[in-house]
Formats: sequence, C-alpha cells, structure tokens
Amino acid sequence: MDLNALKPDKVVDARSLACPGPLLEAKKGISGVAAGGVLEILSGDKGSREDIPAWCDKSGHEYAGLIEREGYDSHFVIRRK
Repeated sequence: MDLNALKPDKVVDARSLACPGPLLEAKKGISGVAAGGVLEILSGDKGSREDIPAWCDKSGHEYAGLIEREGYDSHFVIRRK
C-alpha cells in the first residue's frame, strides 16, 4: 500500500504529547472517521510505533503503516467498524 497516496479523512496532531497521549488522541479521533475511512495520527513519541498497531489489533481497525517524517511519524489507520 502506498501510504503517500492515502488521503486521510481526519488528521490528529499529537506531536506535542508523550505516551499515552497519541494513543488516546487516536482513540478519540477514530470516532470522527466513517468505516473505510483513514485516520492519520502525527506523533513524535516513539512508543506510538508499538501502541497504535497494538490498539488496531485489539479494536479491529487496520494499521496501514507509518511514514517517518523529520522529527515525527505519520501513522495511518483504516477504520474497519
């Protein structure tokens, strides 16, 4: 999947938050995305690299991957329910 081609339906900027802030913002943000839609989470916390995929596994959403940016990561989640 080409993550650069994904067009997020919603973007959550959690770059200023430490763990578990980005995960909590992702949980809140996914409610604003329709099933099949894409949520992009911006996170400067390296713990998000494990936390967000694990949350997707537990919640039934699809973790599409991440793009490493300068100083932060863009995580992409596809809402599945």
